[in-house]
Amino acid sequence: MTNASPIALNIASLRGQIAIIARQHSRDADSICLLAVSKTRSAGEVAEAVAAGCHHIGENYLQEALAKQAELRTWTETPEIHWHFIGPIQSNKTRDIAENFAWVHSVDRMKIARRLSEQRPDKLPPLNICLQVNISGETRKSGFRPEEVVDAAADISALPQLRLRGLMAIPAAEDDPARQRRSFAKLRALRDTLQKTCPALTLDTLSMGMSGDMAAAIAEGSTCLRIGTAIFGPRRR
Repeated sequence: MTNASPIALNIASLRGQIAIIARQHSRDADSICLLAVSKTRSAGEVAEAVAAGCHHIGENYLQEALAKQAELRTWTETPEIHWHFIGPIQSNKTRDIAENFAWVHSVDRMKIARRLSEQRPDKLPPLNICLQVNISGETRKSGFRPEEVVDAAADISALPQLRLRGLMAIPAAEDDPARQRRSFAKLRALRDTLQKTCPALTLDTLSMGMSGDMAAAIAEGSTCLRIGTAIFGPRRR
């Protein structure tokens, strides 16, 4: 690792931290996906992360993501990338998202779910999705209210080109680890309730935790950490 890039060193450090925290909570670190959030970053930086073994890439901005995908397709040496869309979704963007991503974490209303299913190409497998939940009840934040999730999941499970995998949340910012854990625990409990209510679904994903609250998220069962700053450095814009 002496000649490794800063991005590769950051990823190695993160994986070590994840392993330590997972052991502290009797969890298998291999059950936790490290999703590199590459908004504002270049295709070259994405390629560095992938070369360092981080094959799951998260994007918030559609046009930026499509440009990176197009550039990386010309780099024949780039390994396979699993693209995750994690940003807000406008109705006029659903076709491009349905055609170019393997995962969508930010499904926040039924209209978006229906459009994604209708516009997912038949040649591709069903689109993996998470329902975004407004777990902190913030008035300016999008997402299903917790009491809406069961009905939404039942409706979405009937859509042929979607595969509901779990829940996602961006809780209100907290510095206190105990408060961070409480928000994540609410999402885990909601997922567990939903699984009991809809046993035919395989709800194996809890998309929660970012650079500043990663430890709390792991403690409460996160299976997908959305990490940007700790991999790529401070945001550029």
